[in-house]
Amino acid sequence: MSALPPCVLVDRDGVLNEDRPDYVRSWEEWVWQEGALEALARLHAAGISVGVVTNQSGIGQGILASEELERIHTRMRDEAAEAGGRIDGVFFCPHVDADACGCRKPLPGLLHQAADQLGCEPAGIPFVGDAERDLLAARAAGAEPVLVRTGKGAATERRGLPSGTRVYDDLAAFVDSFLESEPV
Repeated sequence: MSALPPCVLVDRDGVLNEDRPDYVRSWEEWVWQEGALEALARLHAAGISVGVVTNQSGIGQGILASEELERIHTRMRDEAAEAGGRIDGVFFCPHVDADACGCRKPLPGLLHQAADQLGCEPAGIPFVGDAERDLLAARAAGAEPVLVRTGKGAATERRGLPSGTRVYDDLAAFVDSFLESEPV
């Protein structure tokens, strides 16, 4: 068997935390997905870097201040660390679709930025998401598309998936499978 990739990239809303139709606009609205903290701890214990890659158009829409997003991400990282995990980088796009920027998923710019800053090659790195735009961004970046059924994931799966997409019930189930593939 080959060695595990040194990095895993994950979407935020719907993968790490419960997705909200009106956006997570404060830490008080944040609710961890069941098993997500433990999954982050297991990745950290295995020496795998974790990058969070997320569209945050609430900033571009003027309903979320960038300072509040930073506060949310600081608390997210702190709670992950308290649980034994680590988030090595948070990469977000503040734009709306109409801005047509290269960092907004489904375009691959943010995944390339994350991989570069984490010192990984995008090719073969798993990108775990719950929406079609996550899977398309993974494909465009050369990463491995992984769908979880949390958040929008179950509905995304019903609509059909790009070939080669692996599907898991949640982040914890993905991490179980991912770490089992590690050579001994």
